[in-house]
Amino acid sequence: MSKGTAMLTRLRNSFTENLPAASIALITFCLSLATNLLGGYGYFRDEFYYLACSDHLDWGYVDHPPLSILFLWLNRMLLGDSIFALRLLPALAGSVVVYLTGLIVREFRGGKPAQLFACLAVGVAPVYLAVNGFYSMNAFESLTWMSATYIVIRIINTENQKLWILFGLIAGLGLQNKHSMLFFGFALIVGLLLTEQRKQFRSKWFWLGGLLASLLFLPNILWQAGNEWPTLEFMQNAQQWKNAPMSPLGFMSAQILFQHPAALPLWLAGLLAFFFHSELKKYRLFGVAFLTLLILFVVQRGKPYYLSPVYPVILGAGAILFEEFIHRKNWKWFVPSYGAILTVSGLALLPMFVPVLPVETYIRYARAIGLPMPKMERHGDTVLPQVLADRFGWKEMVAEVASAYNSLSPEEKAAAAIYTQNYGEAGAVDFFGAALELPKAISGHNSYWNWGTRGYSGEVLIVIGGKAEDHSKVYESVELVVTHRNAYAMPYETELPIFICRKPKVSLAHLWIKAKHYI
Repeated sequence: MSKGTAMLTRLRNSFTENLPAASIALITFCLSLATNLLGGYGYFRDEFYYLACSDHLDWGYVDHPPLSILFLWLNRMLLGDSIFALRLLPALAGSVVVYLTGLIVREFRGGKPAQLFACLAVGVAPVYLAVNGFYSMNAFESLTWMSATYIVIRIINTENQKLWILFGLIAGLGLQNKHSMLFFGFALIVGLLLTEQRKQFRSKWFWLGGLLASLLFLPNILWQAGNEWPTLEFMQNAQQWKNAPMSPLGFMSAQILFQHPAALPLWLAGLLAFFFHSELKKYRLFGVAFLTLLILFVVQRGKPYYLSPVYPVILGAGAILFEEFIHRKNWKWFVPSYGAILTVSGLALLPMFVPVLPVETYIRYARAIGLPMPKMERHGDTVLPQVLADRFGWKEMVAEVASAYNSLSPEEKAAAAIYTQNYGEAGAVDFFGAALELPKAISGHNSYWNWGTRGYSGEVLIVIGGKAEDHSKVYESVELVVTHRNAYAMPYETELPIFICRKPKVSLAHLWIKAKHYI
């Protein structure tokens, strides 16, 4: 048999063995794209901010590293700024995570039923459907965590220590995508130290992989140092002022919802398997890592979705136990039955996290199922969960700002700047405002503060939000032009006054020192 024929045979066999994973990954990808073709209620708040960041390429930003922004910049160059183009990469990343889950199951010596269970559980998990439904660094987080996990499993199975170099490459890229890779790396080290896999520390390749990850992360560290460690300030402020307090019980309840209640037996079985299963015990480090991360995020008052990227490996282990139980009991009927439960119940919860229903239909649906969403941030309630509400009102808000701007004289227009309270408002002005010939926005929120006043004098300032009495402290003339309203937006993005402020009492440069808020 020729080498070419042998290679084709291996590829065909690999595809056949991983058919459940490939099929579910493809369906997940198509589902993500279909929801975006339906419109998805519009752009998501953070997408405006990331688009603005891609206009300011750098080695770091206040609240995230640069890799996802580089991807976005390349994506914009090739495909443009449409919602469909913007969400193509997150959809692809989500489908690759599903496929990686199948590969992990194969490394655990699982068969097609185990692949089916694990990949379906990942595919229907509400948290992944939500995260992969708009552009953000979170869409690539689970991809880097699970890619690194797969490499560690391959190292254990093959004893090929050189694979630590590949792990280092993935870990370094993961660090440049989101700093949470540090937590995952720490949890893995704890897992290695507390299990028989501590032997990995004796390999020079382990340390070389760590060195490679550090070198790849170094540019962002240098940027942080040169900008007075803004991400640390951001994280401290978020814990103190932004993230809603959550009890350990509330945190665990959110895990059940976010991973889908029907998958609860699967991931509980997986966690236990790493400690008690005769074959899976050699991968116990992942069980230890999961518990380490759980404790870290509960103690640090992290949002419950922070734990989500680690679940695919836990679900993979659980699927092995389910498959063995089916074979032992000869319950062949259980495979399609549990697969159907995951699929149908997954579709039933889909509208809670993905914008597939008309908004009024969604409101009726949410009232009918009566399942409360965990409150993750300190803000008022709205008729929609934040993952949906943050898609409403932006274009209308910018149109009202444009109306205020066009009411100015030509001389005032030449001097006018637009100030916003947060990066969502600023990003929306920058994105939609170009077609309306609006000046670029300024804001004290996160990286917008770093980008400064853009050379504006502050003689005329259109201000979105805030209170007239506060603006009157720094401007002699404060005129309320219009109040922006949207019934579906977040509470702080409706009943939003838009002012024109004239005759400053202090310079804009002086105001800018106090405008910074990293949160």
